[in-house]
Amino acid sequence: MRTKFVISLLLTTVCSIVCMAQTAKVNKVDFKHVKEVIENPKSIYYYPKLLQSFQSNDTTMSVEAYRNLYYGYTFQEDYNPFRESEYSTKVEQLYYKQPHSRAECDSIDKYAALVLNDNIFDLNQMQYYIFVLKEKKKHTRVAIRQFRLNRIIAAIMSSGKGTKDEPWVVIAPEHEYNIVNFLGYVATDHREEGNGIEFIAVEPKAGKSTEGFYFDVRRMMEVAALKFPDL
Repeated sequence: MRTKFVISLLLTTVCSIVCMAQTAKVNKVDFKHVKEVIENPKSIYYYPKLLQSFQSNDTTMSVEAYRNLYYGYTFQEDYNPFRESEYSTKVEQLYYKQPHSRAECDSIDKYAALVLNDNIFDLNQMQYYIFVLKEKKKHTRVAIRQFRLNRIIAAIMSSGKGTKDEPWVVIAPEHEYNIVNFLGYVATDHREEGNGIEFIAVEPKAGKSTEGFYFDVRRMMEVAALKFPDL
């Protein structure tokens, strides 16, 4: 799997969600069941309904709804585990600069929105977007975007514990690094363990014995093999 440098803003609310998710009961992902419910028009998790709720800024959506939205995306025709918007690098250099001018904030706002319209699960752009909206004091928009990010992170982390026996299930390579960063760690290495399990090694942290975290990318690999057989 390819790796990508990820800038972490370590948003306080996300860190709180991560801490809560780590102590929650694991709910393993059953992709067969996910497919059944998201393709059933009578289901509350019918994918068009979920997507409509998400796009209409519905802040009553549960973590279970987000689990079906996130993992159900792998059954959508436009799903690409390596998806990257043409707009994602337009203002990348500005992300490293602080403070931003009003014009720079407007540019980041514009392109982050364009990226997320193309890929609703680009967690890096979500962070950038929230950050610049905070700078612009757009508090209502911040709350909505923060809710979305929190729920997606909670959905991913509900799938496991990050251990070899209970890895976190992700649908994009970048999400492995997002989770590691949200936990406050810095990734130092990546290796494939076999059978669709990957390990991200991390820098040591004071008072912590964690050497790294495990991720399940089997569904991602399955779709990639079907859609991109020459890779």
